[in-house]
Amino acid sequence: MSHTSSAVARFTGVVPPVATPLNLDGTVDHASLERLVDHLIESGVHGLFALGSTGETAYFTDDQRVAIARTIVAAAGGRVPVIAGAIELTSTRIAELGRKLSATGVDAIVTTAPLYTLNSATEVGAHFRAIAAGIDVPLWAYDVPVRVHTKLGLDLLMQLAADGTIHGVKDSSGDDVGFRRLIAANNAAGHPLQLLTGHEVVVDAMALAGADGVVPGLANVEAAGYVRLWDAVTRGDWTAARAEQERINSIFEIVFQPRGLSGDATGVGAFKAAMKARGLITTATMASTVETLDDDALERINEILSALDLMPVAS
Repeated sequence: MSHTSSAVARFTGVVPPVATPLNLDGTVDHASLERLVDHLIESGVHGLFALGSTGETAYFTDDQRVAIARTIVAAAGGRVPVIAGAIELTSTRIAELGRKLSATGVDAIVTTAPLYTLNSATEVGAHFRAIAAGIDVPLWAYDVPVRVHTKLGLDLLMQLAADGTIHGVKDSSGDDVGFRRLIAANNAAGHPLQLLTGHEVVVDAMALAGADGVVPGLANVEAAGYVRLWDAVTRGDWTAARAEQERINSIFEIVFQPRGLSGDATGVGAFKAAMKARGLITTATMASTVETLDDDALERINEILSALDLMPVAS
């Protein structure tokens, strides 16, 4: 085990939520995962987010999650920091999983508000504090109410920042007004939190507002574009940033090609189909019970990739 740094790792810039390639029998394709990690880093990304929603973490056992994290950390080889999602029902289970993931060498743990249980804001705060006390790497908050049905409030996040419980927030709330308010409050408090947006199609706007980085699932398909966008942001070239964002948004149309399927099948399924078409992974197999895309959707996805010169297969 070797963490990237003994200091608190910084997660800024482009931090893709790494997809989890699977074999046709549903087992984890660790060879494709290693290739994917190497491709992302060679494309210039600044960090990696293991075991998030795009990584289909909810469908895996703890042993599988640990093995996935171990492969990602080993393939990264210390070149970029790795944050891993410990997504479970309660603080006790999350801390236990977090310790297992920490032992693989990840640099931080990110988790959500409690699942299934019905908690007050005070109890949600206690949830995060218990997890932070139970792990030996920094803790991040993952604000994703579409999945956990709880929005992490501004006051709670700033309280958790003030007492050192959390070091950052990955915002997938869909509440851009709320995220803008969080950026302002964080700046007023001296910037104790690193703030990453999970919105693929408004990275330029969120960067202009002051986001520290982005966690885009679509970067599994086209990481280089997000790196160019962030490079433009870094040098203050907002015209170039917007132009790259518009190009990326054209690629994002792939997620609207599957129809009548679940959110997981539609979003991650489209990413995996495009990754397979580009030669980044061997199969587009989805996690157990998740429907696969039909031939019509696959054809439309390939047409979008071809029109944007993302085909044939990437080298």
